[in-house]
Amino acid sequence: MGERLLPRAERRRRTEGRILDAARTIFAEVGYERATVRAIAKAAGVDPALVMQYFGNKQGLFQEAVRMAPVADSELGVEELVERLLGTLNLKMGELPQGALAMMRSMLTHPEAAVSARQVLGKQIDRLAEAIPGDDARLRAALVTMIMLGVTVGHQLLELDELREVPQEEIARLLRPSLRALTGPEVS
Repeated sequence: MGERLLPRAERRRRTEGRILDAARTIFAEVGYERATVRAIAKAAGVDPALVMQYFGNKQGLFQEAVRMAPVADSELGVEELVERLLGTLNLKMGELPQGALAMMRSMLTHPEAAVSARQVLGKQIDRLAEAIPGDDARLRAALVTMIMLGVTVGHQLLELDELREVPQEEIARLLRPSLRALTGPEVS
């Protein structure tokens, strides 16, 4: 079926997808500051005005491009939660999604990207905190999130041999006890 024969909502969804794919690639390659709406629009095959219409501005586009899927829900037990978190190592140590790579490259060097990163990470912390018992659930969720982010940065951006030359299961084995301690019942 030709693009023009598709319902308007489906055409819009596909166009948004092309724009987001292009944004993830460009943000990952050059970072937030050097990425331009014009370059993203060109890569997506659309007019820059359409990018602005869909996402408002570069900041809105970046926020949408780096949004990640949740890893936790409040119905998971400690072991299930820990294994799901460790399962994300496949992503973090394999081919990292372009949106995540873009966020990591940009969050420490550009204030607007830092705001977006805090919002994205804050939402992840919120979702994770819902699955962790205790009054300090948000703090523990933040610590888990930062541990996983640190492993990802060390592997993907810094390319530390100590992380890159070790099988993923070995890293998971060593992380498992600390993740259990942080996500399990509150310790006094």
